[in-house]
Amino acid sequence: MNALEVVLISLERWDDVWRRNQYLVDGVLGHDPDSRVLFIEPPRDGLHDLLHGRAFGRGLGLRRHEAYDGRLHLFQPTKLIPRLFGAAADALLRHHVRSAVRQVGMRHPVLWVNDANGAGLVRSTRWPAIYDITDDWLAAARPRRELARLRRNEDILFRECREIVVCSAGLASSRGQRRRVTLIPNAVSLSRYRVPTQRPPDLPRGSAVYVGTIHEDRLDVELVVRTAHALRASGEGVVLVGPDALSAANRESLLSAGVKLLGARHFSMVPAYLQNAEVLIVPHVVDAFTDSLDPIKLYEYLAVGRPIVSTPVAGFRESGADGLRVVERTQFPAAVAAAVGHPAPTITRADVPDWSDRFGAMISVLDAVRRSGSAEPS
Repeated sequence: MNALEVVLISLERWDDVWRRNQYLVDGVLGHDPDSRVLFIEPPRDGLHDLLHGRAFGRGLGLRRHEAYDGRLHLFQPTKLIPRLFGAAADALLRHHVRSAVRQVGMRHPVLWVNDANGAGLVRSTRWPAIYDITDDWLAAARPRRELARLRRNEDILFRECREIVVCSAGLASSRGQRRRVTLIPNAVSLSRYRVPTQRPPDLPRGSAVYVGTIHEDRLDVELVVRTAHALRASGEGVVLVGPDALSAANRESLLSAGVKLLGARHFSMVPAYLQNAEVLIVPHVVDAFTDSLDPIKLYEYLAVGRPIVSTPVAGFRESGADGLRVVERTQFPAAVAAAVGHPAPTITRADVPDWSDRFGAMISVLDAVRRSGSAEPS
């Protein structure tokens, strides 16, 4: 059997903020020294740049990652035609991806689809494929046209893909009604998160810390503002660490309340912010979308052993871990203020899943799909 060749259609770029895709790809490439991965990033939208007063930008194209002995390639195409043009726009993107596959010399790839917009590539190439669902975007607040496109794409993926992988119990329940699914939850790199670190210079004493993408789909902005006001009187505050995807109005609301937005940090730096927080917070919206998630921050927070205060969001509300307090939205600011005002010792928690526990499951799925060849999906 030839070495495993994987083309991953990702919802996010390969950057310094590691998410599920990067950790799993790292495990796949580390497990088999002959395996290769072509990581397809979301396209750069040049027309969007122009409409927002920026110069027309092109995607970064095809490049070889410096690690993994050259076995990882990254490809960011340029989006030249808006999706309003329908089939032509998608066909052009598919052409670019297939060209990149040929350039890296892959002959029998397995498609690993994380972005449902990759459905057309699955249908047109007939390469054996898996659909790895990490968020229920059908439950998110999106324009009607976008939701309709997502439904069409997911219908294609459920018909054409050999395997459906989900990351959470919520997704296993909802998608398992349509087809058999394989549950591969998230995890954490314990070896990095449990090495003691010094307090980052930009992390003030008395901090309630949130680490993750700062986005209204998950973050309850009004609740963060109220929590910041509850802490301000005692000289303590809320610190948000992660990529900023906020609207201008919500960003200004947080800044006006004294919330510190530190922006994205390299994945190697994240443990330092978590380990040195007085309390770790999860001020998430609780709705159908967040109920579909298996938050990576759950595992990261548990790994460092600092006190946690969370709204009753999926993952955290089921955990029952020592040092984790799950409270309703109305109680959240007071609970955070109490935790910051009375710092608790670090807890070393047993049975926190490591990413090494997940690699084998994903490799088994990919290998089974590769061996299935032209067999019909299950």
